[in-house]
Amino acid sequence: MNSINSIKKGLKLSKSLLVSTIIIGEPYTGKMELVKSIYPQALYVDASEYAQLKHTLHTHNEIVIYNFEKITNFSLIDFTNKRIIAIANKTNNIKEIEDHFAFIYYIPPLRERKDEVYKLSQMLSTTIKEELMLDESVKIDLTKLDLSQNFKSFKISLYKEFIKKSLTTEDLEEVLYTHFLENLEGKNGYKEYLPIYEKPLIIAGLKKFKSQLKLAEVLGLNRNTLRKKIHENDID
Repeated sequence: MNSINSIKKGLKLSKSLLVSTIIIGEPYTGKMELVKSIYPQALYVDASEYAQLKHTLHTHNEIVIYNFEKITNFSLIDFTNKRIIAIANKTNNIKEIEDHFAFIYYIPPLRERKDEVYKLSQMLSTTIKEELMLDESVKIDLTKLDLSQNFKSFKISLYKEFIKKSLTTEDLEEVLYTHFLENLEGKNGYKEYLPIYEKPLIIAGLKKFKSQLKLAEVLGLNRNTLRKKIHENDID
């Protein structure tokens, strides 16, 4: 995997050369944004739009082709005297890629860019707090952010963590009301939906008090009853 800085330097270098470059990486890793920061005026074409791609290749000598993994026949593309910057989510034929591209970069997934995640979280947190009108002192646990789909899941989970901080008891009741209204059915609904509020209550209590005995006291339950509920809710 290449560092983001090395990819930026390579892209800047390619601006002065009629050579082809390809950036490969998982979806939502920031490939397109990275290329746009270096080539803001370039013509961007989806590889799946073959007719448009063919026309653009005939009329332009600088072009950014995204979703490049959809191209299965490289002979359809004339690389001669052209500056082609390709963006691909995966590699289908590494041998042909090596034959046609002078620069090949592999952008790392977000889960391998922890420093960048931290800095971006700090920057976006300020914006989100302003949007949700939260106090500046509100903090979230950054370890809970979802990086499984890179920037897509990262941004969604960041908003979710702050939204959870903004919810009032009335908001929670409204969320549950909407969920029950849309999903409640069957003949044993009470028992089936009980874990929705009972399970997080117990998990939070165990984390907060670090003791089943203390939690049983706080909840006003017999310790054996609490143990039974822990078992029924499959809580470790």
